[in-house]
Amino acid sequence: MRNRKEPEKMDENNEEQMLDRKTAAKESALTNELTKLGNQAVKKGLISGHGYHGGKYEILCNGQIFLLTPEQAHTYLKDLVKHHHK
Repeated sequence: MRNRKEPEKMDENNEEQMLDRKTAAKESALTNELTKLGNQAVKKGLISGHGYHGGKYEILCNGQIFLLTPEQAHTYLKDLVKHHHK
């Protein structure tokens, strides 16, 4: 005989898996966007390098290293590239 709570656990597991997939998709999209923006900034000579380092996003600029959250780095790079005039 089946325990009545099993379907509830299955529903909870499915919801968690769907949430995990959505979170992974958002993180992947953010990583792709950071890479694109960072590469644009390097190409324009605005920064000298970028990438993930220890869970943070590292931006190299004028000999300095900036460690930001991926969200902060996205905002910074987006504004930097958008407002650069050459």
